[in-house]
Amino acid sequence: MSCHCCNHAAHHSHRHDEGHDEPGVSCHSHDADQDEDPKARLRKIVVAAALLLAASVLQRLVELPLWLQLLAFLPSYAVAGASTLREAAENIGRGDPFDEDFLMSVATIGALVIGFIPGGEPMFAEAVFVMLFFEVGELFEEMAEDNSRKSVAKLMDIRPDTASVERAGAVEVVDPGSVGPGETIVIRPGERVPLDGVVLEGASSLDTVALTGESLPRDVTVGSEVVSGCVNVSGVLRVRVTRSFGESTASKILRLIEDAGQNKSRSEGFIRRFARAYTPVVVCLAIVVALLPPIASGDFGANFATWLLRALTFLVVSCPCALVLSVPLTFFAGIGGASSRGILIKGSNFMEALATADTVVFDKTGTLTQGSFEVGGVHPSLVDEDQLLHLAAHVERNSTHPIAAALRQAYPDEADDCSITDVSEIAGRGVVASVNGRRVAVGSTRLMDQVGAAWTLCEGHVDDGTVIHVAIDGSYAGHVVIADRVKPDAAEAIRSIRAEGVRRIVMLTGDRREVATHVAKELGIDECRSGLLPADKVDDVERLLAERGEGASLAFVGDGINDAPVLARADVGIAMGAMGSDAAIEAADVVLMDDRPSKIATAIRVARHTLAIARQNIAFAIAVKVAILILATMGLAPMWLAVFGDVGVMVLCVLNATRALGQAAPRR
Repeated sequence: MSCHCCNHAAHHSHRHDEGHDEPGVSCHSHDADQDEDPKARLRKIVVAAALLLAASVLQRLVELPLWLQLLAFLPSYAVAGASTLREAAENIGRGDPFDEDFLMSVATIGALVIGFIPGGEPMFAEAVFVMLFFEVGELFEEMAEDNSRKSVAKLMDIRPDTASVERAGAVEVVDPGSVGPGETIVIRPGERVPLDGVVLEGASSLDTVALTGESLPRDVTVGSEVVSGCVNVSGVLRVRVTRSFGESTASKILRLIEDAGQNKSRSEGFIRRFARAYTPVVVCLAIVVALLPPIASGDFGANFATWLLRALTFLVVSCPCALVLSVPLTFFAGIGGASSRGILIKGSNFMEALATADTVVFDKTGTLTQGSFEVGGVHPSLVDEDQLLHLAAHVERNSTHPIAAALRQAYPDEADDCSITDVSEIAGRGVVASVNGRRVAVGSTRLMDQVGAAWTLCEGHVDDGTVIHVAIDGSYAGHVVIADRVKPDAAEAIRSIRAEGVRRIVMLTGDRREVATHVAKELGIDECRSGLLPADKVDDVERLLAERGEGASLAFVGDGINDAPVLARADVGIAMGAMGSDAAIEAADVVLMDDRPSKIATAIRVARHTLAIARQNIAFAIAVKVAILILATMGLAPMWLAVFGDVGVMVLCVLNATRALGQAAPRR
């Protein structure tokens, strides 16, 4: 038989070299090529069942000596159990006998010979039935697991096999791995983008659902960046490649999913420790059950067969594969399900930390806000609005500051007949220049004081953003409010996170206090800290970590670049808006591929849904097995019930684990 229990997690993560368990773990590991094809396993089950039926009919119709009955049942036993016996022998040879193959082999061989022991009843059919039903259970297990694997593979089918590259004046279809940065590729409608790059020619819409989980297409044109894994919806694109295939976004995402199995959760660690101690203990207990009561009774020969049968039943039910298989499979399915929604979780330990989060800490700029400044209001006092914006944009035309970019964007028509001379930038205050002979100062209140302009503020606008004052020849001309807008779904994100049971929501930002307070109040955030340097954010996170609940975790949400130290310090770091961002993908434990903070509540919901399924499997498997083990010791559990306690529980747990692929319903 080919027990999959321990090596499944390794297969899931495509890390075959790491699929070997430590000595003493209940279920062994073996190479993928030893797994039987489901169709071949089904044929074997049908043949073994037919031979079992024939032997059972012969046993009823013809009075045969005991040894001839054994010979009649051996062919069906050999067909059903050959692979199990072979694997058990190989594991004994490796010095690692305590696995499911060993337990099933001992139990069924014992059932075959128990009829030859004084006082024992023949159990040939029962022995074959145990092996046969065990194979049926393995078939269902393989089918459920293959469905999970195929579902995840379909979700992550983002890396194309070919790329159309322009070489020597012609378009060649080649392996994407052979295309280097600087080369030009052609992407036709319906094709998946094979490599990251910049559009040289053409315009189209890209379907990013495989990366972000969102169905809304993303428009691209000349100069736009495109990332591998998206599907070109409409026009033909010529793209200059900027990253090699191995460093492309799609390849990085796939590596994240593949390597996720290396970061084990506490639940998986518990299962490994449990299995390592559990199976040897069960074998020793079975020996005690078989020998101690007959010896204590004073009539060993008369009672040995009865207690041996109980010990064999004890062995059948004892296999912990339902746990060893289903818990890693649950987390694997949960990680795959999250990835289908554009949420990359780098391991089951991070999923478990996310599920237990009771404190969520946000960066502000680029996380809860758009991260790009724009003009939010123009308030003139000497000239009209258009003239005020016109003068401010011209003075700031050569500055690289984000605020200057916002002013230029609001007034993009620089190709007029204005003459801008004598430009001087005053550090920390603003810019002064001559515009058509008039001295124009654009900057802070300190600059206004410096040029002697009596500045004022409109009531109600001081908290909306950064205020840029303008003076003309020393007279105050008005001010422009530059705002970093809150993301459209930010408020809903905070409400959804709170609905998931998160106790405390905090915002940490380097922005000034008035702006931070305004954003926090608008979104309903519990507390905020402003004016922070990166080191200050780490100190605040340290404080919050000390204040979190027992057994709870803290999640920090940032952009994955500027907040790398805090992302690393938090129990789970979440980077958002990371599609195409190497720094974000590398820095965080959880990566949200789009720019929507509402995905954080989805990530927490998926993690909690997955953890709940894992705990259900642990509780169900242990409860059923303990109950049947007690009944077996008391002689109240027939062999078929023992088989259910092993194979039936394993199949139910595996089927339950596949539910983690589905979406957890949002809380209402």
